[in-house]
Amino acid sequence: MTSITIKPVERSDATDLIQANVESRLYHAPWAQPFTDLDGFDAWFSGLGTGTNVSLVARERQSGGIAGVTNLSQIFRHGFQNAYLGFYGMVSCARRGLMTEAVRLTADYAFAELGLHRLEANIQPENAASIALIRRVGFRKEGFSPRYLNIGGVWRDHERWALLADD
Repeated sequence: MTSITIKPVERSDATDLIQANVESRLYHAPWAQPFTDLDGFDAWFSGLGTGTNVSLVARERQSGGIAGVTNLSQIFRHGFQNAYLGFYGMVSCARRGLMTEAVRLTADYAFAELGLHRLEANIQPENAASIALIRRVGFRKEGFSPRYLNIGGVWRDHERWALLADD
């Protein structure tokens, strides 16, 4: 049995997610800047109804506390069957393997439930913890993308990692 559960985010998760993000704000910096208020949640949540984005909340099975969030974005269908994977954990669950479990479950969900063929994760080279996590899950490095994403007003380099359904 796993230590966590994952499920698609619902509006009823807003209060718990906002609180967890506020408590983890320093832990997330500079890698991610998730919402920390209801307006931010609403803006983020409204993007989930398009069919091209799925966000999953990972909760500890025993306590129900939020371990983290995984995002499958820009889901492409037809001959590509690909999505971008993003994830972030909460400081209260750091270094316990819960996000490794969440990313594994998310990959299973992407391949089995959504029928995807490929997941791509783009991670800043200095984010050693996230790179170690995706290595544990079985992603392999495919390349380097200079000034790939604007995070916190800065264009940041990223490494490109991928996992295939048949890996």
